[in-house]
Amino acid sequence: MYTFSSKLKVFSIILMVAGLIGIAYGFLTIPSAEQVEKIVAEEHSHATTAHNEHTAVADTHKHTDATAQAEHKEHIEHVSHQVHNRPWAAFYVAALFFFLISLGVLAFYAIQNAAQAGWSPVLFRVMEGITGYLLPGSIIVFLLLVAGVFHHHHLFVWMDKEVVETDKLIQGKLGWMNPTRFLIFAAIYIVLWNGYRYFSRKFSLAQDAASDNSNFKKIFKFSAGFLVIFIVTESMMAWDWVMSVDPHWYSTLFGWYVFASFFVSGITTITMVTFYLKSKGYLEYVNKSHIHDLAKFMFGISVFWTYLWFSQFMLMWYSNIPEEVTYFVTRINEFRWLFWGMVILNFLLPLLILVSADMKRIQNVVIIAGMIILMGHYVDFYVMIMPATVGSQWQIGIPEIGSVLFFLGLFIFIVFTTLTKAPLLAKGNPYIEESKHFHY
Repeated sequence: MYTFSSKLKVFSIILMVAGLIGIAYGFLTIPSAEQVEKIVAEEHSHATTAHNEHTAVADTHKHTDATAQAEHKEHIEHVSHQVHNRPWAAFYVAALFFFLISLGVLAFYAIQNAAQAGWSPVLFRVMEGITGYLLPGSIIVFLLLVAGVFHHHHLFVWMDKEVVETDKLIQGKLGWMNPTRFLIFAAIYIVLWNGYRYFSRKFSLAQDAASDNSNFKKIFKFSAGFLVIFIVTESMMAWDWVMSVDPHWYSTLFGWYVFASFFVSGITTITMVTFYLKSKGYLEYVNKSHIHDLAKFMFGISVFWTYLWFSQFMLMWYSNIPEEVTYFVTRINEFRWLFWGMVILNFLLPLLILVSADMKRIQNVVIIAGMIILMGHYVDFYVMIMPATVGSQWQIGIPEIGSVLFFLGLFIFIVFTTLTKAPLLAKGNPYIEESKHFHY
């Protein structure tokens, strides 16, 4: 049985406390109305220089004083929403990222069970431990969605009736983008995912003491059925929870893109937790061949993510349809170094580090690659959500770092507490002996 070390427990608590301080700082330092006006004035002064270059044609663009005042007031209100959104958006990105890591691990676990894989059963309890975060993580995300429906934040602009009344494009999407359906579907996703996690864990533990393989067969059937449900619900979740922050934009492969991002993050997390447990003397049956296979998945899904990223970007940029390409124009103009940086972090560096078969067997190399991948995919979710919610008012400061620290601490605390609840070897699995002696 695994024992949660006091040092790691204290470390996770310190992370949570430090994170809560950073989160509180973000909410307590939201700019006042006067500060927002100052921000707008500074932006206006920067824009004036460029505007003065076109004074020769200024007469054709003059507005009445009333119109100018109305536009100025509207701009102040827009910036006010952005700065008020920042701590909420920082919290939401981190909450969603860590929740989706556990969901990615759950999908990987279901795939291994449905495929009746012989190499991975020695890692099943690691996967079950990580998916222990699924329930608390999903509750936090759901509460954030509820907060949006009740207008405590404005991350989803289509929930604002005033915006909808003046936006014909959103009006055409009200059959899907309405708060009632949004929350009902969110609850359905969460119940289905947590339901599979609950029953698969229950049958897995029962199989340890069973005299036959009936529980193993139940897991197989549940896993096969879950994967069919997961394919549909994951895409719908991506549309609802991520893509709808940009309600004018759409992409037919966005669900797969989001999946690739959190799937590789989940596999990477399995690898990192495995390394930690082995360093403490656990998981004695996990060998270099198991690590090599995990590293192959990290490498392969990183390439798959890049294929989806490039397919989406290249086709939309080339076709130049305004409601599609504006998504990328905003991110390239205002988030340039993050937008291109995540390609380096999520594709180029993992490719260079893990392309060699020998490198996939070296622990320190795989750890470095794992840290890069996790950081890169946090940036990926940041770039997906922040441009539509905070726009030009984005930063990576105390609220963002605090949110990551809090959820990292909570994730560590819950995952490693879950690992103490059962033996780290799923001894009842009929493929466990094959997994123990997995070499190639």
